[in-house]
Amino acid sequence: MLVCAVVLKGVYPFLAITHPVNANILVVEGWIHEYAIRAAVKEFQSNHYQRVFTTGGPVAGTGGYINDFYTSASVGADLLKKWGIPDERLQMVPSRVMDRDRTYGSAVALRNWFRDHNMAVSSIDVITEDLHARRTRLLFQKAFGKDVQVGIIAVANVDYPANRWWHYSQGLKDVISEFAAYLYARLLFFPSEPAHPGTAAGPSVHD
Repeated sequence: MLVCAVVLKGVYPFLAITHPVNANILVVEGWIHEYAIRAAVKEFQSNHYQRVFTTGGPVAGTGGYINDFYTSASVGADLLKKWGIPDERLQMVPSRVMDRDRTYGSAVALRNWFRDHNMAVSSIDVITEDLHARRTRLLFQKAFGKDVQVGIIAVANVDYPANRWWHYSQGLKDVISEFAAYLYARLLFFPSEPAHPGTAAGPSVHD
């Protein structure tokens, strides 16, 4: 019983890690819900970030990549604009990766965008939904390598409390699936280089 209690109380904060690294670039995973988008806007407005980048691949239900504007990166950018991020600070960087390894593919697309635009980057902060945070940081770090510090900011879930997630069916589903996905990313995912040659960098939102 003690072990079960420790696991129940410990797994959620383990996954929902927040550890920013004092970067001036904020990366927003474009698939996150609108409450998390609003949190990203607040994070940008209350800190020293100079640029915001959105990432993400084809929107679910479109049957695969159509163009850059049918991607989570584009959807997230539109929502950030709606809630107050200035056009000149915002850049969407879509990926063509769908289904498997989407987070890693999005990170690779962003890494390649920085390289293609001769933008020297030593650190980034990535904002995502809480249970996805540890896996997001891991996969972005795999994509960017040891020369770039990857910080992470987890936005709290509004649908159920983090300290009682096991009382909710959605909480059980989310925690179990995300923990399994993290273990896969940590222990079994070994990306090759180049990871996804089909990634694409899109136009600026204000173009």
